[in-house]
Amino acid sequence: MLAPRDIDEYVLPTERRVIRFRRHWFVIVNEVVQAAVLVIVLMIAAALLPEGPVISNMLWYGALLVLIKASYKISEWWVEKVVMTDKRVMLAEGVFTQRIGMMPLGKVTDLTFERTFMGRILGYGTLVIESAGQIQALSRISYMPDPDEFYEAISELVFGEKRQTPSRP
Repeated sequence: MLAPRDIDEYVLPTERRVIRFRRHWFVIVNEVVQAAVLVIVLMIAAALLPEGPVISNMLWYGALLVLIKASYKISEWWVEKVVMTDKRVMLAEGVFTQRIGMMPLGKVTDLTFERTFMGRILGYGTLVIESAGQIQALSRISYMPDPDEFYEAISELVFGEKRQTPSRP
């Protein structure tokens, strides 16, 4: 009821799902590290500041807000999924308001594949999908796990050999 719909529910019966993934865990590392550092700072401040109910409550409510924000960012990452079918690429995101971005593979004109040094070490990359002069809802997919597999699959679907009927002499 309150849970977001699964992205597979948007795949049409005439489509074949090729790849489905969640973005790489490295997307949320910054948020988790910031939350941990802020909670530690607030705990140290609570230990060093003079005793008092107002200061103590403010510090602990601050820590609670930091944890709630980090939990929300993690849940956003958890529900966000990318699905590639033989006809389109879709991105589902949003905890409370779900948004589905879609790009038909027939409109793809160019693919750019990027992997930073850290991406090569940890196993993620970015795929930039360009279409015929249009700004699409889904033009940049960053923090893709196993980007080589995704790049090969989308390249095969977009630029691979089309099955043709044999020509008659």
